[in-house]
Amino acid sequence: MKIVPPSYEILDELDSRSLAVRIEYSGRICYKSEERIDQDSAIPFVRKMAEHGHNSVLEMGVVTLRIAPVDPDLLAELMATQPRYLHLDRDADSLLVTGSVRAFREMLIFHPECTLVRAMAALLAGRHPYFFETILPQSGLETDTEIAVAKVPLNEVDKFPPALRLNHRHLGVKFIVNRAVTHEIVRHRPCSFLQESQRYCRYSDNKFGGEVTFIKPMFFEESSPEYGLWRQAMEETEKIYLKLLKTSTAQAARTVLPNSCKTELIVYANLREWKHIFRLRTTRAAEPSMREVMIPLHKELLARFPELSLD
Repeated sequence: MKIVPPSYEILDELDSRSLAVRIEYSGRICYKSEERIDQDSAIPFVRKMAEHGHNSVLEMGVVTLRIAPVDPDLLAELMATQPRYLHLDRDADSLLVTGSVRAFREMLIFHPECTLVRAMAALLAGRHPYFFETILPQSGLETDTEIAVAKVPLNEVDKFPPALRLNHRHLGVKFIVNRAVTHEIVRHRPCSFLQESQRYCRYSDNKFGGEVTFIKPMFFEESSPEYGLWRQAMEETEKIYLKLLKTSTAQAARTVLPNSCKTELIVYANLREWKHIFRLRTTRAAEPSMREVMIPLHKELLARFPELSLD
């Protein structure tokens, strides 16, 4: 049995990588198969995700586009599609559109007649064909040559005014916490989530050290009788779980695992949603184990993005 403290990691390094690399890194957390990542693994991985419709994984790649000029009739046509999963803003005489790979794919699937949808999909399919291979029309995408669509680099998004940056700057954070905390985090519907899967991870395997990892509870001092009882319960649970794995599947054996189990969760959202999360999850009324990670995370991000202030 292993006991670790809760922690988080802001995934800044991934921001500078390609969409495929970002999506593969995030997707492999579910099966804890990070050891399979190499310099050639990203595109085959994301191509398989797109082909099999594993859409939650494709939400982990977000891109911002600038469209100019913005014809009022074409904008009205786009709005008529009710683009719930795109963030849209006017910027001078152009239109800013931010969305995930999943969002742009589904817009093309369900609204291929929309002029701006075709224009955006054409740009993205040209840069990242492996995301669109299975859904492109056989005749290709005919687009209006007078519509200019360009990708906005992240360093430019970071220079947006605060009101625009709240909508268009997305940020990923990997949490290592107990499952009681993740049960609450995943209630924030506008976010995208990928989580370590107890259904497929067999903690008896060598890559897990043949043991179950638990998160140290903040409620009990290590020298207290309560902590001793907690540790005893976790040790007994691990024994039962490992015994069940000898005759059962991982998804069957996991039914005895408690909330104290360590899990890894990637949360991906724009700054506006992170601000909402911090407003709810850092107050005195919030669950203490949640506050344990959210308060320092908020402090760290606030130093970079003043618009996350809760004042």
